[in-house]
Amino acid sequence: MMKVSVWIILALALVDLAIVVNGDDSEKTVVKTVNGKKVCKRGWECLDWSEYCCNETISDFFQPYQFENLFSKRNTPVAKAVGFWDYQSFILATTSFQHLGFCTTGGKTMQMKELAAFLAHVGCKTSCGYGVATGGPLAWGLCYNREMSPSQSYCDDFYKYTYPCTPGAEYYGRGAIPIYWNYNYGAAGDALKEDLLNHPEYIEQNATLAFQAAIWKWMTSVKKSQPSAHEIFVGKWKPTKNDTLAKRVPGFGATMNVLYGEQVCGQGDIDAMNNFISHYQYYLDLMGLNREDAGPHEYLTCAEQAAFNPATSSPSASS
Repeated sequence: MMKVSVWIILALALVDLAIVVNGDDSEKTVVKTVNGKKVCKRGWECLDWSEYCCNETISDFFQPYQFENLFSKRNTPVAKAVGFWDYQSFILATTSFQHLGFCTTGGKTMQMKELAAFLAHVGCKTSCGYGVATGGPLAWGLCYNREMSPSQSYCDDFYKYTYPCTPGAEYYGRGAIPIYWNYNYGAAGDALKEDLLNHPEYIEQNATLAFQAAIWKWMTSVKKSQPSAHEIFVGKWKPTKNDTLAKRVPGFGATMNVLYGEQVCGQGDIDAMNNFISHYQYYLDLMGLNREDAGPHEYLTCAEQAAFNPATSSPSASS
């Protein structure tokens, strides 16, 4: 009877739990079925049970040399954050989000495209490149980790009951996709479990946290009724009739719209918008994808799109 019980337990374990080893033990994928759905954990990058952890992790298709290629000028003497940004800090930051689908959604091509799109925003927002810069203007991403000459302290008393400004704190732009304003630091701090409202300087002192804040911004909706940049890019957003009338369509262009609104979008074919697109296409090239994978021009651009969050709508529309 005991032998039968043992075999039953073993059979149930084999049905519920399968271990697939890919490479060394650090990349072991553990698979189980929950309510008829396959979920996984994978290595040290994807430690929470998730359908997305059944896919390749970011370090499977994005290696240190590629990070160096994309941000090749970040440690030159004229850069403003020499020695701050590195591949290890980025990968460590992603481990908080890979199980949620960050660059683990869809097949490998979609995963690589999302990574290129996210890093295009990073590269463009932190670049100190210019037209005749050595290596070209697109090679200078991650030149900065903070706003160099803040014009204000970015304290909005509208949020004094939820995210009150800390005396002496400065909420200027910091990070890989810079965060501004007390309410954004407060919300990011809540999500990342860091006291960023009282210590916004943490972001410019810790590269992993700086990348985490940027990924949080990519993955998080500005408003509950709106998609996140991640949802837009991987096809989880279905435009409403109002979106269609506003010429908002899924694609890289709409990620610019939801993140920056009228600063970049709805202004026609302006340099501010084209710079993001150029970074995206350049990074696709360097990652071994074709520019055609970016999709037709209407998906790349937001030139004619009405802003998700017009500047006059509410303070939360600010970046």
